[in-house]
Amino acid sequence: MRINRINFVNFCINIMKYFYLFTLFTTILFANNQDDIVMDIENSLMAVCCWSGTIYDHGNSDMEETIANMVQSGKNKSEIMDHFVNIYGERVLAVPVMAGFNTLAWIAPILIGIICIFVWYQYLNKPESKRVRIKNEYNDIPNIDIIEQELKEIE
Repeated sequence: MRINRINFVNFCINIMKYFYLFTLFTTILFANNQDDIVMDIENSLMAVCCWSGTIYDHGNSDMEETIANMVQSGKNKSEIMDHFVNIYGERVLAVPVMAGFNTLAWIAPILIGIICIFVWYQYLNKPESKRVRIKNEYNDIPNIDIIEQELKEIE
């Protein structure tokens, strides 16, 4: 059972790696002009002034100029990304690298979704518990049959 879980986790990791490589290669293949490459890089890096959003969203002009100059000089996306990672560390990447502890950021949403679906499925398939009726032993109360009948109608 444990081996199957490890194999499943490795399978998920490989799928995510292939998806990342696919998106990377399609970006490289279909990025015809420099503006597309610059915009892609700006969406891939965090603004270092406040770390609250990407360069594209935030508008950090210093980094935008640096990226534009590097693209015009002929550097590709990976060289530019490596340049900023060397300066600011991996924190500058908008999407974490899938290695070590960062793997949790990729796998946790999937696991949480699977657990939620499992709990929801178990909840829906849970048989309803039948109520145990207490047998009336109050024979000395007058009109007990009428009272019981009215109580059943209220339920």
